[in-house]
Amino acid sequence: MLPKRTHEIEGGLIPLITQSADGRDVSDCRAFPADTVLTVRAAVPRRMGVATVVMRLWRDGGAHTDYPFQFHTSHEHTDTDEYLLELKLNERELPRAPGSEGCRDGLFYYRYLFLRAGNTLFSSTKNQVDMTLSEREEETRPYRLLVTEPDFTTPAWLSRGTMYHVFVDRFARGEGRVENPDGAILNPDWDHGIPQYGPYPGAPCANHEIFGGNLWGVAEKLPYLKSLGVTVLYLSPVFRAYSNHKYDTGDYETVDGMFGGNEALRHLLDLAHAEGMHVMLDGVFNHTGDNSRYFNRHGNYDSVGAYQSEKSPYADWYTFRKFPNDYESWWGVVTLPHLNHKNASCRRYFTGEDGIAARWCRFGVDGWRLDVADELNDDFLDEFRRAVHANTTGQGAVLGEVWENAADKISYQRRRRYLRGSQLDSVMNYPVRDGLIAFVRDGEARVLADTLTELYAAYPRCVCHCLMNLLGTHDTRRILNVLGEDDEGTRTNAQLSTATMTAAQRALGLRRLRMASALQYTVYGIPSLFYGDEAGMEGHRDPFCRRPYPWGREDRELLAHYRLLGRIRLEHPALCGGDFRMLAVRDRFLAYERARDGDCLVIAANRGEGAETLHLSGRWKDLLTDTCFSGDAVIPADTVMILNKGGR
Repeated sequence: MLPKRTHEIEGGLIPLITQSADGRDVSDCRAFPADTVLTVRAAVPRRMGVATVVMRLWRDGGAHTDYPFQFHTSHEHTDTDEYLLELKLNERELPRAPGSEGCRDGLFYYRYLFLRAGNTLFSSTKNQVDMTLSEREEETRPYRLLVTEPDFTTPAWLSRGTMYHVFVDRFARGEGRVENPDGAILNPDWDHGIPQYGPYPGAPCANHEIFGGNLWGVAEKLPYLKSLGVTVLYLSPVFRAYSNHKYDTGDYETVDGMFGGNEALRHLLDLAHAEGMHVMLDGVFNHTGDNSRYFNRHGNYDSVGAYQSEKSPYADWYTFRKFPNDYESWWGVVTLPHLNHKNASCRRYFTGEDGIAARWCRFGVDGWRLDVADELNDDFLDEFRRAVHANTTGQGAVLGEVWENAADKISYQRRRRYLRGSQLDSVMNYPVRDGLIAFVRDGEARVLADTLTELYAAYPRCVCHCLMNLLGTHDTRRILNVLGEDDEGTRTNAQLSTATMTAAQRALGLRRLRMASALQYTVYGIPSLFYGDEAGMEGHRDPFCRRPYPWGREDRELLAHYRLLGRIRLEHPALCGGDFRMLAVRDRFLAYERARDGDCLVIAANRGEGAETLHLSGRWKDLLTDTCFSGDAVIPADTVMILNKGGR
């Protein structure tokens, strides 16, 4: 028998729960610093016959504690009774972790109980904000409560402007000294060359064919990036490695010669900082290459690697099941032996006072994106962030590759504590990418609205403001292909290597991309633009999403659109740490508001076949078309508007 829904039980009656802290309404938030005092109000329709309201709260994995509300007052004009609960988020008030003296942070869950003479109604939530009621507690979904360290903050610069993701070998060839690695093959066809690929997805591939992009080239293109409103430059791995992608690090202490070495990175950092840009590196610390100074399977380094001798200083940095050929590696890829961060020596190499994090931060790097963060243990993450902050006067950023909701993520049978204040400042926002695609491609407005609502509630506000909002990366199909054509089907790598979109598919993809990017640039967080998406690049799965940037062959209209979006972000405080609020969600239509310091934007997107009306008052201007109007906004089919109140 299915549980009864609230509207079946009570004819549509729903209690209204609100929260406040320090006099502020925080009803849409489920993440708070320790020592916060929450005042929870429950306004209950009297016709429901509720005698008592209770919050049932439990620490993740622990037993629950019931916190009864106190009756406060009755409101005759609304026929409701109001109940109050004051909840102190500190070690004395919340359930303790087993064997712990207390808790300064932690993950909790809770639900509301509405006790009546004949039965009890239990709250349930789909998106951590909206509420339904059920008579069966076991079939409800609880609210989440994330309690963070009291002083948890994130760097302000990470929430401003636009992030740009550069795959260095494929972005730009620049003038400057480079040293191509032994065995590398230069593909001279920048404009039409096909990236090297294996016979099937996941097949072994040498990955030693390069196109010659380098850090000198990135530096030369800084004026171009500035024209896009870029404030954060995120580089794919730059350390010495055998492959073209550099996710098989050979030496963390040296920038690869094919990119111009340490000298080219120094040059880029100096120019970027002079332009007000911050630079983040890709930290691949879960594994090394087998062709590295640490493992040295091929004997190309002058060190004694772990593969060469059980007496190597690096021997305990890896886990051998049977020396030397049977060892743990990333997803079984033998060229990527897994680092053992349980080993203190290994961990300190990256996180110590003179470790890799500290060394490159002192060199001028502003932050790190941590590759496969799920596979890095808690000790490593705690120590790494401390090292970054210690060497950047607290302003360095640590961003993790996490594909799911990071507030209660479980990886390898362990609950992760990424966002409680000691490990990550932000994560890659793949859930919002999925939501944007569901809406813009498939018209699923509720999917996107629920995703945005849940994440805004689940994450600490400082994290929300600097989430890495992406539409494409080096690991995904180009967003133009995703939005404009069907999936890749059963086509082989050989077929995909030369596949192009039809004119109709491309036109559809471009139209949808303009809507998706407008939403990406205006939700909370910082948009991350994968190189070439703004130019209309096509490409299927890795490695075909990694073609060289088409300099001189860009889609000019799309490029102008992205420049406009970048300018809007820089000009409007509402998009840098501003409040977020859903205004309307209907079939194939949604609207939300961003507001800060008197700057108010309303973003409305219509994927339906007919016009939609959004009720507004006052004077507004659509920043995408410069159209001004007063009163209600009429949003045509397949249209997005960025409406500025007052028309500034």
